[in-house]
Amino acid sequence: MGMKRKSIAIDMDNVIADIETNWIDKYNNEFGTKITKSDLQGIPEHEAFPDPAAAWNLIYRPGFFRHAPVIQGAQEALSKLQEHFDIFIVSAAMEFPNSLLEKHDWLHEHFPFISWKNIVFCGDKSVIATDYLIDDHLKNLDFCKGMPILFTAGHNVNVTRHKRVNSWVEVLELMEKELENSI
Repeated sequence: MGMKRKSIAIDMDNVIADIETNWIDKYNNEFGTKITKSDLQGIPEHEAFPDPAAAWNLIYRPGFFRHAPVIQGAQEALSKLQEHFDIFIVSAAMEFPNSLLEKHDWLHEHFPFISWKNIVFCGDKSVIATDYLIDDHLKNLDFCKGMPILFTAGHNVNVTRHKRVNSWVEVLELMEKELENSI
């Protein structure tokens, strides 16, 4: 009898979609600033820009989520992980309702191998009951039912809670170990 496959919930923003780069580029274009990723290190996202309200408004603009770059290695990693795990993309999209269609279209373009049945757009992620959750925010990881895995983003570099991964290469290494330990 085969072993039951374990499940992994994977956040979108700053985990597979590079929202940080996208946000900085849009802000710089709009206001003629020269903000870089290192300027945002260790600062909560909503405080990271010179004009936080203006930065926040950019998120609500049509197209904000649709054209974000893919985080390096994410496509290859998810494709590999799918061989041994049930993969779910879980995004708290309800905060920005106009993001729903954009996130759907973005996933369809960049991760066509993920079925629509494995995409969960929600409000509060604490309802998600997967074996693992890969996310960049403590508000999700602290309440996750499985093993929380913190994906490095500028705003969380000083966080010491939870197992941290800095790249998709590190995620693959970690999940390989998890597979070996469960045999």
